[in-house]
Amino acid sequence: MSVQADIPRRPRIAIFSCDAKLGHEVKGATRYTFLASLLTARGFEVDFITAGFQHWEKRQRDLSAFDRSAQPFNVVFIPEPSYPKNMCPQRIWAHHVMAGNVARYFEEHHDYDLIYCQIPPNDVCLAVGRAAERFGIPFVVDVNDLWPEAFRVAFSVPVVSDVLFSPFYRQARRAYDLANAIVGTSDEYAARGFRDRAEDIPKLVVYVGNNLMEFDAGAREFADEVEKPADETWVVYAGNISPLYDLETLVEAVTVAARSCPGLRLKVLGDGPARSAVETAVERTGAPAELLGYMPYRKMAAYLKASDMTVNSLVENAPQSVPTKIGDYLAAGSPMVNASTNPEFRAKVEADGFGVNVDPGDVSALVAVLVDLAGDPARRAAMGERARAVAEEQFDRAHSYEATVGLIRRLLGAPAGNGSAPDS
Repeated sequence: MSVQADIPRRPRIAIFSCDAKLGHEVKGATRYTFLASLLTARGFEVDFITAGFQHWEKRQRDLSAFDRSAQPFNVVFIPEPSYPKNMCPQRIWAHHVMAGNVARYFEEHHDYDLIYCQIPPNDVCLAVGRAAERFGIPFVVDVNDLWPEAFRVAFSVPVVSDVLFSPFYRQARRAYDLANAIVGTSDEYAARGFRDRAEDIPKLVVYVGNNLMEFDAGAREFADEVEKPADETWVVYAGNISPLYDLETLVEAVTVAARSCPGLRLKVLGDGPARSAVETAVERTGAPAELLGYMPYRKMAAYLKASDMTVNSLVENAPQSVPTKIGDYLAAGSPMVNASTNPEFRAKVEADGFGVNVDPGDVSALVAVLVDLAGDPARRAAMGERARAVAEEQFDRAHSYEATVGLIRRLLGAPAGNGSAPDS
């Protein structure tokens, strides 16, 4: 009689993210799908839990046609109502419904060794955290944005905003109370989890970053499709066109700077709710600018690689610290003009030497920087070299995300020890 050796069970991980790009989709976030793939490659069994609603395209996914073989991990879709815009009452209601659906899912499926959850949405993260506490499962919160801080920039009315957004604050505090560890996409974001609790659990900073291998491959693949005249100097913005990003100031500055630098051109890659306002600014100023719209990631990489400088253009007091686009900007090997008031990132720009800081909304200061960089190829080359080095050292997911895998391994080797959150 033969004796079959016991085969160790692979640790089961649930990762929740409501706005991921899956399969062959063009739009969406990739931080959590990359982590899911990495964990799968490291021997974990991963369920990736997300919404049936595709946030970036504002449509319901056709689940009957979804290609589950396009990723190495299992995908679980949770029903979520549709909503038309990033900032609208329907979205708040949709997340509320999603929170209830997620709670019901974990009531029936809780054979997990660890749950890793994106915040925001705050109420959904709280529902996941409560399920983790109920079933004694280690719970990691990954801080990808700050709500309601981001909403307050676009909608700030004394007293009214305080009342309207107070539920977001309560949900965030309770979610962080339940965490066994907190991961942030910047120092500021990671620290947010400890505003209302003691720093008595692990904390880790892992930039959103990018996959440098994919970025470089895309830049090579689409290089021939990017036609750049030899006498032009390209200023490139890539990302969301929303009220949080001050592209109208950028348009005005490029308009003025082009008078001294005739070959200066602005390329805007992306789309969003403020696009019409930017188009109006281009028409009004006659700026040498082109809005190219949203494009596939690999083609965007080719445009960034062709840039002479990139711009991180935010409104004053925007809550972003190290936005998603930064990894791609640095990978391009171009100097960065940073119009952000965030102290953490401004300090990084100066310390790492890959760009120049300017104050948001200051057209004359931005003009001076654009003209200076346009006329100094040697300085651009030096800053671009530093940018690429920082991308390789700190933003390449193939290396930086191993820290998250290490954190998960440590948590699985220790007792769960969930905290407790006050009742709502």
